[in-house]
Amino acid sequence: MTTHDNSYGLVVLDMAGTTVADGGLVERAFSVAAGRLGVEAGSADHAEKLDYVRATMGESKISVFRHLFGNEDEAQRANTAFEEAYGELVDGGAISPVPGAREAVEELRAAGRTVVLSTGFARVTQDAILAALGWQDLVTLTLCPADAGGRGRPYPDMVLAALLRTGAVDDVRRIAVAGDTSYDMLSGVRAGAGIVAGVLTGAHDEDQLLRHGATHVLGSVAELPGLLARAEA
Repeated sequence: MTTHDNSYGLVVLDMAGTTVADGGLVERAFSVAAGRLGVEAGSADHAEKLDYVRATMGESKISVFRHLFGNEDEAQRANTAFEEAYGELVDGGAISPVPGAREAVEELRAAGRTVVLSTGFARVTQDAILAALGWQDLVTLTLCPADAGGRGRPYPDMVLAALLRTGAVDDVRRIAVAGDTSYDMLSGVRAGAGIVAGVLTGAHDEDQLLRHGATHVLGSVAELPGLLARAEA
């Protein structure tokens, strides 16, 4: 089904930091993974790598580890360790929904919009998060980088995969993207989305979000349904 020209029929939402509050679990899981590869906590090497992890929040995690460790074998080992550590933290109850996130998704869907959740994590981690929150049936589609050919953010691939898989709109300008990182913003801009909304519940601040293409900056994803309704008025 296609939507009218002035409506945002497809909404692509990031997970950690946008709809899911994980309280810095990425950094904790990274420290576990780095330790397994001999990077000592408190060392200059650890600090430098952690800075890179913070700067690239939202990117496919395997891509981050390829940059940090250079060779594929070490990158895969680090990624596996990261996914295991993050999964254990999730299973231990260390995540929760961003306040109002579930209600926002339900409101978007009630307005006739197709909602897709996307992440830079691997599918196994994404599924663990969805299960921990009881969100397996919350949205039409969930996407990780592997579902879009392997390239995560800042590439536009996951946003475009959401369009191709759902057929929800007939024009990329009728897509709305929301996320908490500069890479979320770049991904939305490069996909041609009409609204690219940054939220302040995660990794990056208003300045970083605007510099990387945010059309709007919101306190949280709870404000997104109202923004879209106003944009269509």
